[in-house]
Amino acid sequence: MKTIYAALALSVASAAFSQRTLEKVEPAFWWKGMKNPELQLLVYGKDIANHEITLSDGIQIKGVQKVENPNYVFITVNTGEINVPKFSINIKKGKKNLASYMYELKQKEPNSANRESFTSKDVMYLIMPDRFANGDEKNDSKPELTEKVDRSLPNGRHGGDLRGIINNLDYIQNLGATAVWLTPVNEDNEKAYSYHGYAQTDLYTIDARYGTNEEYKSLSHELNKRNMKLVMDYVTNHWGTSHWMIKDLPAKDWIHWFKDGDEGFKRSNYKTTTQLDTNASDIDKKYALDGWFDKTMPDINQNNPLVLKYLTQNAIWWIEYAGLGGFRVDTYPYNDKEAMAKWVKAITDEYPKFNIVGETWLYTAGQISAWQKNSKTGEAAGYNSNLPSVMDFMLFTDMPKAFKEKESWNTGMIKIYDSFTSDFLYPDINNVLVFFENHDTERWNEIFNADPKAYKMGLAMISTVRGIPQIYYGSEIGMRGDKNKGGDADIRRDFPGGWKSDKQNAFNPSEQTAEQKEFFQFTSKLLNWRKGKEVIHNGKTKNYVPQDGIFTYFRYNEKESVMVIVNNNEKDQTLDLKRFEESLKGFSKGKDVISGKELTIQNSVMVPAKTPLIIELEK
Repeated sequence: MKTIYAALALSVASAAFSQRTLEKVEPAFWWKGMKNPELQLLVYGKDIANHEITLSDGIQIKGVQKVENPNYVFITVNTGEINVPKFSINIKKGKKNLASYMYELKQKEPNSANRESFTSKDVMYLIMPDRFANGDEKNDSKPELTEKVDRSLPNGRHGGDLRGIINNLDYIQNLGATAVWLTPVNEDNEKAYSYHGYAQTDLYTIDARYGTNEEYKSLSHELNKRNMKLVMDYVTNHWGTSHWMIKDLPAKDWIHWFKDGDEGFKRSNYKTTTQLDTNASDIDKKYALDGWFDKTMPDINQNNPLVLKYLTQNAIWWIEYAGLGGFRVDTYPYNDKEAMAKWVKAITDEYPKFNIVGETWLYTAGQISAWQKNSKTGEAAGYNSNLPSVMDFMLFTDMPKAFKEKESWNTGMIKIYDSFTSDFLYPDINNVLVFFENHDTERWNEIFNADPKAYKMGLAMISTVRGIPQIYYGSEIGMRGDKNKGGDADIRRDFPGGWKSDKQNAFNPSEQTAEQKEFFQFTSKLLNWRKGKEVIHNGKTKNYVPQDGIFTYFRYNEKESVMVIVNNNEKDQTLDLKRFEESLKGFSKGKDVISGKELTIQNSVMVPAKTPLIIELEK
């Protein structure tokens, strides 16, 4: 039995027999005081549907649902009507009690519904746990889990874990990040490539090679102590083939099948634009949504009410159990959109401030914005997602092009400006995740040959424009990785210093190279400045069309104004300030945020080559 179940009381009439009769109850425990008091329990064991299920203490079962597989029964109870902290789930055959499970209803934290979630005040730090730091070598390999640690394999397990992250929270906090997004850490017991975590095999258990459920909860609490948040990477679209429920499906329609596929498998066509295309063919939509990501990742059918309830309760369970500060949802448009709208609403009904950002990997603002809650573009396609936040893949796509292209009427920095001209399409533009790389993309420092000037321009932009900036572990010390030549493993290299055998510890500023220091110090200076800047978090924006390779914009509110100038030229430029008179009116001086130098705001300002200039304006 896994850790979470072993910790609970499971009394049996016959130990040898009960292991088959009653193997799992999910969720393993729940809470009193939920806004929605209805709880659906998955009860699993050999031929359990052929037996009677009763509850102790006179508790009534509100509903019993059996499925094709007799090893499952789904029972519904109303927790609002249960007045005891624990009760027994009994499996009976006639008068004989075959097995019992002691179920606990914990008391929900009084203010958990108002728990703070990530917002535009935050900077999100993305970590791939297996590649960050190994804090506990004893959990590197586990006998019950198939793939063992082998750091020599680029796509193998390297041993990074939750303890390694906890040990380096000072580093993350000093960097200026305020939210930590981990790629999935639930059990992924596939035979190979399990380190990425996206083929989960148990949704209620942390992978033992990362640690325990308790350590995950501890990580969240340690972050909360620092006014930081833990963001879970939630996967609703697919599970791993080794998931215990996939190996013993409750019903065939738990996942999607294809008659013309290889044993039911058909790869997705990855054309999620069909979701909102009012003219799309049914066959194209089906292959986009129901097709599998890979043979190792069966596509989950959220249209099945039992599946949707299971995913909803599991998400709420983790929020309450670990005190989470948000979700990032993988492959969001690959899910059934109507079912996902219900999933999001159920979560945000319970936790109104809880933020959820969907991976909306599309390339135009019209397509991306359609997935945000109350979007007019979504409404035009007959849909409201209820999803609070989306990812700005349009800006992500345009930024490297803008910095690399030769300047012309429609190339170069104008591409970034054009990306912002579609902001009116988003119902909540401040609740959009902005980034220039993540764990699936080419490393920014690879694209620009680890040029600190290019990094500084990119980071300055995502840190000062509207939205929630997200950075990827290691880029703040200049880490590179070539996805085209080395595949995913190369953009997911081990952080230097995360392993005892590493020759250098880049977590320690005193051991950083001169190049690493330049990256780190700029990042830390900028992100820590951003923490207290309401004008950046929620201020208005005034854009000026880029000219001669220079993009200038202002973030402002009633109290203050910040001028951002990004010079993408190979030479220093003297910028005539007359054009910005409407935004500079009343301001006579300013301070360079990075250098701290005082500047006179009169006729012109000199901007060094390939440099961002962030100026706090003063009257």
